[in-house]
Amino acid sequence: MSHQLATLAERDNFDEIIDVRTPLEFADDHIPGAINAPVLSNEERVVVGTLYKANPFEATRHGAALVAQNIARHLQTTFADRPRSWRPMIYCWRGGKRSGSMTAWFNLIGWKARQLDGGYKVYRHHVLEQMIAQPGRFQYHVIAGLTGSGKTRLLQALGRVGAQVLDLEGIARHRGSLLGTLPGETQPSQKSFDSQLLAAFTSLDAQRPVFVEAESKKIGQLQLPATLMQAMSAADCIRVEASLADRVEFLCEDYAALFDAPAQFKNQLVKLTPLVSKQTVAHWLELIDAGAKPELFRELIERHYDPAYRSSSHGLYPKLPKALPFELNPNAQALDDEARRLLDMLDRH
Repeated sequence: MSHQLATLAERDNFDEIIDVRTPLEFADDHIPGAINAPVLSNEERVVVGTLYKANPFEATRHGAALVAQNIARHLQTTFADRPRSWRPMIYCWRGGKRSGSMTAWFNLIGWKARQLDGGYKVYRHHVLEQMIAQPGRFQYHVIAGLTGSGKTRLLQALGRVGAQVLDLEGIARHRGSLLGTLPGETQPSQKSFDSQLLAAFTSLDAQRPVFVEAESKKIGQLQLPATLMQAMSAADCIRVEASLADRVEFLCEDYAALFDAPAQFKNQLVKLTPLVSKQTVAHWLELIDAGAKPELFRELIERHYDPAYRSSSHGLYPKLPKALPFELNPNAQALDDEARRLLDMLDRH
């Protein structure tokens, strides 16, 4: 069956990549662009695995019957319209029985299907290697600044006007601070984040600078690669400056959804008790009940965000004291024009 094996480097040669693992495995991470056609459901895999501990033969027989049924269903639905010339690459956890079964059946039908040698484990190993190799290829401009100064909006505007950007918070689906959870969003798994980050790196041109927002070592629950933090730490910085009034207005808009889930909002603020005091947090909880957005965000800026920024940022970004200052109204409508102004400043700097 070795003639039915393919390597990860060959994946672009195929018409489609098929992940036959369970939906849970697929959701945790998968090769970008792959579709999920599980040969065992989440529940079926548990049943077969449990049975295998007691009776390997019975588990294999039962599992084979389930796999055959599921492949038949996929042939009648998911793959019913694939042409005779179709060439799929198929993988499971480590290139074993699940992907081997589908590959064998597809080749019997007449499709030139190939099984990924080593399965998802080979892909994951590749991602981890690239997380070491890729970040150091690029020259970064780190956009720093106090919370509410509009760094993310400026980064997005830079992307719209043609600059090369790496939106780490967008990939992580989190704003990066204690209150950074996005409404209705769940962060990806660490594995999925790594995969999406690698996809972002491979889309970048190493001959052009990359704009990236200053981050700590973690964005929410997700860890940034150490090599990326090293490269960003060595980079020149841009310090975005905004007035306190503009920053409060910005947070009132961007963090307004926190007031829609007051109990959750309160639970997050209680975590700050060791950094401030019980009395301060109790006062903040009263401001939530009162719906006092400007007052609360002003106090959070002055009592939490700004002190935390000053104590940590210079350690992570040694070049911050020599950063290029850039005044910005984070609530401005013409942010694209502001992005162009920054690019002009950098050209002259």
